[in-house]
Amino acid sequence: MPRGIALVGSGSATPSQKLTNDQLGLRVETNDSWIQSRTGISERRVSSPAEKLSVLSYRAADSALNMAGWDPNSLDLIVLATSTPDDLFGSAPQVQARLGALNAAAFDLTAACSGFLFAFITAAQYLRNGSMKRVLVIGADQLTRWVDWDDRKSCVLFGDGAGAVALEGTDLENDGLIGYKLKSDGSRGDCLNLNQIENSLPLVPGISHQKGGFLPIQMNGQEVYKFAVREVPSILDELLLVNKISPDSLDWLLLHQANKRILDAVADRFSIPHEKVLSNLANYGNTSAATIPLMLDEAVRDGRVKPSNLIACSGFGAGLSWGAALFRWQGRL
Repeated sequence: MPRGIALVGSGSATPSQKLTNDQLGLRVETNDSWIQSRTGISERRVSSPAEKLSVLSYRAADSALNMAGWDPNSLDLIVLATSTPDDLFGSAPQVQARLGALNAAAFDLTAACSGFLFAFITAAQYLRNGSMKRVLVIGADQLTRWVDWDDRKSCVLFGDGAGAVALEGTDLENDGLIGYKLKSDGSRGDCLNLNQIENSLPLVPGISHQKGGFLPIQMNGQEVYKFAVREVPSILDELLLVNKISPDSLDWLLLHQANKRILDAVADRFSIPHEKVLSNLANYGNTSAATIPLMLDEAVRDGRVKPSNLIACSGFGAGLSWGAALFRWQGRL
């Protein structure tokens, strides 16, 4: 029988190093006023060489488990949304081992800045069909390792972090996941990418191979902005309409934290007061797959998000990919 889904725990973790706009101005020709006026970002967290993505992910996951009150051995699945794993073969199993979640399967999912939302919806299907009971969804990225720190248009945007949400199956009467939509358009993927280096080397006579490696993040900021302000309101509008929910009944709007202008534009499109828009962009910048769970955890722990609050959520980014979900928070904090 189909089952409902309850969001019962959250957690987050960030690197200890803070990089302010003024400090960044020591590296490239920029300043705090220029960055804040165009992005809304004041500072971001930068992982040290010793800080692994799997450790940040573990810290966020452990915090979510503690809030939910779960024993790690009760977990059935761990899904890690990331584009920057420690190991290209996947970092989720390392998180599983650190947690001691001996009964959980674990895998990575890559959808860039949409990653957490895509992972959340993927994990929800295992709970919905009753094949699993408890799942951890983690969004984590370390994009500061892949930016060109001499490109002032892109290096100011990104930071590192991790966030996690604990989901469990429940009866349909208490279903917290009201609806969702996911979309992709690979024809526009060249707007934002992190491509392999084209490095052809001879292997044996008549055969060449490519040595692995990646270029820094390449981004057409104007096109990404136009994409976000067009597609995010559209998909949210579709979702609200099909579920017969009016924007003024929402408690919170929770969007991928990419740019303050995007957050404001989407809120204005639905006449949602800006005080109902959850944002910590100023303190962390764009942490890619981590932005949504990082923001959710902060708002849960400081008391803004309360049990039964209705949240409209949207993630968007490279691929191009985007999506939206309507859910109620049911955590115990």
